[in-house]
Amino acid sequence: MTSSSDRSKKMPDAGLIARFTAIVGANNAITDAGEQAPHLREWRDLYVGRTPLIVKPRTTDEVSRILALANAEGVGVVAQGGNTGLVGGQIPSESGTEIVLSLARMTRIRDLDPAGGTMTVEAGVTLAAAQEAARSVGRLFPLSLASEGSATIGGCLATNAGGVAVLAYGTARALTSGLEVVLADGSVWDGLRALKKDNTGYDLRDLFVGSEGTLGIITAATIRLFPQPAERATALAALPTLDSLLPFFQLAEAQAGQALTAFEFMSGRLVDFVTRHIPGTRRPLADEAPWYALVEISGAADGRATSLLDGLLADAVAAGLVTDAAVATSLQQAADLWRLRESASEAQKGEGGSIKHDISVPVGRIPEFLIKASDAVQRVSPGARPVPFGHFGDGNVHYNVSQPPEMAREAFLALWDEMARAVHDVVVSLGGSISAEHGIGRLKREELVRVKSAVEIDLMRRIKDALDPKGILNPGKVVSR
Repeated sequence: MTSSSDRSKKMPDAGLIARFTAIVGANNAITDAGEQAPHLREWRDLYVGRTPLIVKPRTTDEVSRILALANAEGVGVVAQGGNTGLVGGQIPSESGTEIVLSLARMTRIRDLDPAGGTMTVEAGVTLAAAQEAARSVGRLFPLSLASEGSATIGGCLATNAGGVAVLAYGTARALTSGLEVVLADGSVWDGLRALKKDNTGYDLRDLFVGSEGTLGIITAATIRLFPQPAERATALAALPTLDSLLPFFQLAEAQAGQALTAFEFMSGRLVDFVTRHIPGTRRPLADEAPWYALVEISGAADGRATSLLDGLLADAVAAGLVTDAAVATSLQQAADLWRLRESASEAQKGEGGSIKHDISVPVGRIPEFLIKASDAVQRVSPGARPVPFGHFGDGNVHYNVSQPPEMAREAFLALWDEMARAVHDVVVSLGGSISAEHGIGRLKREELVRVKSAVEIDLMRRIKDALDPKGILNPGKVVSR
């Protein structure tokens, strides 16, 4: 049986392309293959698609008109933000039948309310721009990713991105008060509310956040702002064993409480990759360690954050949980420590092929997962090199695996499905999720069906068919049959 998301789409002819072009203007409609190229390739080269047309609307009304026309004509539409997604959700298929709707020109900040703690921004605003706008009025927008210079608000909401501050502030969903969404038929839902409480029926906001453009296209959002911390204390701690990781986190949580704004972990192998392949990085500690934790404590400008961090590290050393630590004494030193973590994905390119997993398990079972996943990986590819890192406090592990040094890249990457299945089996056995913050897209579509219950998959398909009966929105992504 074929679901609406898998039905073949109509190939737009010259006349239909002209009608789409008329909506946005010739300067904002791309048909040249060379100009299209950056929009059609996922940055890891896992997916390279084709399209007859890329349109770049400027307003919600233009998005509405594009979708109304596409729905009437049965043309597939793939929404795209900064093209930083890692599961192929933003890339059109190789069939060349779908048009790409880029939200890159929708960059207005519609409202900035520091007193109310909210900001309304359009979907094409980058995370960095949103952060700067909040900072300009003394507030904080805490969603932070390594790709924040190009990742957009719309894309982050479509995938319910997490980032390094989830421990203190939550995922993109938790940071969103309201949405503006264009539906498949072109109708517009204006849910841009700045309310902290609203119990008027089904929560439509939560339906669209994380739906990856398969149920509607997010064109604007009202996002939450927070007080700007006056002080941040940052340190990179070296841990002697994997068994030290969980008790060190528990100690940090107990001593810092809500002031603990980040607790990232990295394997020693990953730090070695970063300092080997990323220019300008260096080891902050003299001796190597098998595991590291990047800890950040935030607070008012009274020195409490620094004293909390110093006390935490002293107690951790005394308990044998930490062998050494580098404490940042300037903003630049803090940035250098964070760069070790934020360069993790880029550094792995220098080691050949990399098979990546974005998973989550209960926090207390992360060490168990790391041990069992390593065993599973070795069964699939003896000599493969796991380089795990992630957001320890919310259970999100980026379990990436680099190829054995002597193995051909293509041969290793051919093992992707087999290795993903082996790792995901471990995840499911521990009560975890096969996607923590990158979404499902195309990469994990079949795995989703394998690990979710029949009831869950059926509910997802019913929702998809109800909101997009012709299956024009991001065809073949997330759910299918």
